[in-house]
Amino acid sequence: MQPVAPIQIESPAGDYQPGVCNIGPAEIARRRRAGHAGAIASVVVVGALVAVGAPPITRLVVAVPATLAASGYLQARARFCVGFASKGVWNFGALGQTHAVTDDDARARDRATARRISLTSLGIGVAVGIVAALLPI
Repeated sequence: MQPVAPIQIESPAGDYQPGVCNIGPAEIARRRRAGHAGAIASVVVVGALVAVGAPPITRLVVAVPATLAASGYLQARARFCVGFASKGVWNFGALGQTHAVTDDDARARDRATARRISLTSLGIGVAVGIVAALLPI
């Protein structure tokens, strides 16, 4: 497999790089906040299930907020929005000021990165759910 040459598209407030970086500081902060919210929700869900004496297997539901937390954190760290990739847009400016990705190769690279982030998030969420179910709490 030959290495793929990077495509870089100049934007007014930053550099969009297909499959590498499609969001700027404001969007990164939004993804980080989503990660925090998912992490807090995960702790609350496990705590509530333990407090009511629910069977350990029910703790698997923590996989949902844990997946959301992982997705938020991974997107913030990668400077890449999965939702924007599916819509074919990027944003390095203020929230909501997206720009269309017009190159087909760039869109394909974005979708591949989005799939990788989504699958990694799901794997982390499922792992957290299994660990929560197995903990002798």
